[in-house]
Amino acid sequence: MADGKPGGLLKGPGERQQVALLELFFDLAFVFALTQLSKNLVSDLTWTGVYQTFVLLLALWWAWTLAAWITNRMDPRRPTVQAVVLGIMVGTLVMAVVLTDAFGAHGIIFASVSAALHIAVLLFLALALPHPERRTGRRLLVWSTGTGVLWFAGGLTGGTARDVLWILAAVIDYVAYTLRYPTPRLGRVTLPDWPLSAGHLAERHRQLFIIALGELILVTGVTFTQRDFTPDRTGALAVSVLTTVLFWRIYVFRAGELLDRAIAAAADPVQLTRPLALAHLIMVAGVVVTAVGDEMVITDPLGHNHPAWVAVLLGGPALFIVGRARLEQAIFGRVSRNRPIALLALLALSVPLLFAPPLLAAGAVPLVLAAVVVSDARNARRHPGEPVAAHGRP
Repeated sequence: MADGKPGGLLKGPGERQQVALLELFFDLAFVFALTQLSKNLVSDLTWTGVYQTFVLLLALWWAWTLAAWITNRMDPRRPTVQAVVLGIMVGTLVMAVVLTDAFGAHGIIFASVSAALHIAVLLFLALALPHPERRTGRRLLVWSTGTGVLWFAGGLTGGTARDVLWILAAVIDYVAYTLRYPTPRLGRVTLPDWPLSAGHLAERHRQLFIIALGELILVTGVTFTQRDFTPDRTGALAVSVLTTVLFWRIYVFRAGELLDRAIAAAADPVQLTRPLALAHLIMVAGVVVTAVGDEMVITDPLGHNHPAWVAVLLGGPALFIVGRARLEQAIFGRVSRNRPIALLALLALSVPLLFAPPLLAAGAVPLVLAAVVVSDARNARRHPGEPVAAHGRP
């Protein structure tokens, strides 16, 4: 079909599981964005800094989600689709460039680009998708126009007003997504309105997490090479690399590998995508926080520890475990006991590690993660071939 016709933009039946090179190219912008988030948190390691970094992560997350939705349904070989995805990529880069001053002088730039991306892309979906999928684009457009106004208004203001408007916009975005974008006269999103490609969506989420791990490696390597090669810093580098490897192992073991099977087996895939997206958001947030902790440890491995440092060193892995538990709940309908045990172990370590050097505090993390890996392997031997959970309730 011609590129100008709605049907001509859609993927063919045999193409919907594939991830295109265009999507991997887009992910390069997200690597930079995650690095900027880490930089932003390092520069302001306070509760205000944590809050602001979280809000900015949510805005960037929705930009990535828009691109994933488009390439899940539309053919990335089409020039029109390529132009839209590249437009999201450029917008993401602009947001990342101004991110470190988004709550300062560059707030209007960040907010304008974020709002424009949402409205422009969803307007495209509302016009380009075939009926009845077009209604989904319209539902999303209605909600995103409202939150876009809040983002823009926050960019025009400053201080507390910006904080309130932006977190309100982020919360509304997520609540609307959770409730399937209920819209007067259009209803909620249902499976016929948005047929999903299980394999593609699963692969994109897996790639997103790998991208986050890549950002963790990048921050660690750059921080290490900018300083003298000393035994203590080399030890900090080894701890960081080991933690990254254990993150990867815990993620991919069974639940991460079975994402596509779980989505394909679900009677209502739209329902399942919500906890999957939340799980990956939490895990990515955990990796970003871990990158901040690794940078601090490599910078001063044997220095005096601080409560904020311990919170970051243990909080990042704790967030990852929480997100991984949510993923496991979505895939299998249960959570392994080693997840809450690992969280309790990290919490119990937080007080004594206040009196230990940063390197020792960081070194406790891979011990906890390694225990989770061993426990997972034992559970898998006891319960081989565990089926994925059924998801059919609205």
